[in-house]
Amino acid sequence: MSRQHRSEIIKTAHKLDARAWVANHDGNISIRLGDNRFLATPTATAKADVCEKNLIEVDRAGKRTAGTARPFSEIAMHLAVFAERPDVGAVVHAHPPYATAIACSGSGIIERPFLAEAIVSIGPLIPTLPFAAPGAASVKTITQSAKQVDCVLLANHGVFSWGATLELAYLRMELVEHLARIATLAQATGGVQPLPESIIDPLLGSRAKAGLGHAADRAMDFANRPVIACAPAPHSRTPILSRKPSQSSAATPSSEQLAAIIKEEIAKLLS
Repeated sequence: MSRQHRSEIIKTAHKLDARAWVANHDGNISIRLGDNRFLATPTATAKADVCEKNLIEVDRAGKRTAGTARPFSEIAMHLAVFAERPDVGAVVHAHPPYATAIACSGSGIIERPFLAEAIVSIGPLIPTLPFAAPGAASVKTITQSAKQVDCVLLANHGVFSWGATLELAYLRMELVEHLARIATLAQATGGVQPLPESIIDPLLGSRAKAGLGHAADRAMDFANRPVIACAPAPHSRTPILSRKPSQSSAATPSSEQLAAIIKEEIAKLLS
């Protein structure tokens, strides 16, 4: 399994570079290998140059346990997500241009996803978290939201996404950038319009039914709470529920199965 994880992380790093979602040494990727083992990309390395020989392993404290490269400075943020979300198997951080532009502007125009598919795949919120330099402040910021959401914008920084598998974490990053591009293009004609409120709860029900992440279990609890751009999401200050991940989330669907599930659930709602 470790060999497969290594192949996946290298492939994903190269995809981030090919899509120009990173530049220079931007971005990082991590995968959970076990209770105290995490595979990660190295620091100071372009994603196009990530390969078998420069991958590293770290423990839950961020200390390197295998490999020769140094861990990246944001490793603690990844580990915070893993600690908060036992269902998460991978975390991706990158700077896709449209989503990063929105994160830097503070406009918050994609905090409420406006496509039905996005509600099912990501959930009802994509919060913009306040800027914080790597360290205790950034860890605290992402920890506050990790339980409730599956991706966040970081003000003046970029995007973090996570999922049960690296494929799912990457697909969520892709969808965030897709939403950001649509929202940016729509600004010229008046901006995107929100989905009807009547459809949100059924879509969240479909999300939970599909078992799309631990956050799906509590999506209904915070879907209707307001979010303030560039500030901690209000739900991050509410007590964390002790509910365990649903059994359905253990068998994460592939990208093809995920697309089929989403289309089927939306078709049921609209029929």
